[in-house]
Order: sequence, then structure tokens, then C-alpha cells
Amino acid sequence: MVELIRSNDPVLLSWLMAHLSGEGIEAIVLDSHASVMEGSISAIQRRVMVFEEDLAGAELILAEAEEMALAPSVAETDGTD
Repeated sequence: MVELIRSNDPVLLSWLMAHLSGEGIEAIVLDSHASVMEGSISAIQRRVMVFEEDLAGAELILAEAEEMALAPSVAETDGTD
């Protein structure tokens, strides 16, 4: 599996998971428990993972979220920080 996005935004994560599922793309959210346990400082982001063969379709759905201003641009969430 490959990382699609990292976020602490529960609205974005919920929207994204619903839309991925609706398109038949299997995705999982990693670090949910750690993110909740660390409290409200938002130090640990949740990661949405998809199968590599589904990445292109998942990125299109993520782009739709960006157009709707639900998500930061992919350039801002490239995972290099």
C-alpha cells in the first residue's frame, strides 16, 4: 500500500474514505488510535493508504476534494516534512 494523504482533519478523512469506497477503492486509515491518544495538539497525523494500482484513481478523488477546498494541495502534503 502507498500513502495517499496525511491529515488531522476528520471531515476530510470521512469525506475521502466515503468517496474512495463509493468508487470501489479500498483504503485504510493508519495512526487513528495514536492520533486520538496524543490529544488535541495534532502532532500525529492520520495516513490514508491505498493499493498502488488504485493510486491514480484515488488521486483524482483527492483532487476533487482540493477543488472543493476540503484538502490542502498535494504539494503541501507530500509527506516530506
